Amino acid sequence: MKKPKIEIIKNQHQKRDYSVNIEFPEFTCVCPKTGLPDFATIRIEYVPDKMIVELKSLKLYFISYRNEGAFHEKVVNKILEDFCDACKPRSARITGEFNVRGGIKTTVTAEYKADIQPI
Repeated sequence: MKKPKIEIIKNQHQKRDYSVNIEFPEFTCVCPKTGLPDFATIRIEYVPDKMIVELKSLKLYFISYRNEGAFHEKVVNKILEDFCDACKPRSARITGEFNVRGGIKTTVTAEYKADIQPI
């Protein structure tokens, strides 16, 4: 199934480095081994460049994972790739904090740093 597009809008403050923090505490995907749901909080910290992310489209993107089977590491790295492809930030960090399952709590963090200089 094709994921909804993460939409972007023009950054009105391109000359300044500033960070944006987004938290989605209702993330759900499916364990590919058991078929059971995995629940997580996804955190995005990024420094925008020319564009910023439109939040409703990001929410719809996250919701599209609800019936998808994927391991935690794959989910977080895929979100980072799709997020960076969409808005091309100066830097980004995605953290997936997955709820306890079978006595194990998993937190996965993936990072990106652009090879560009701020304006």
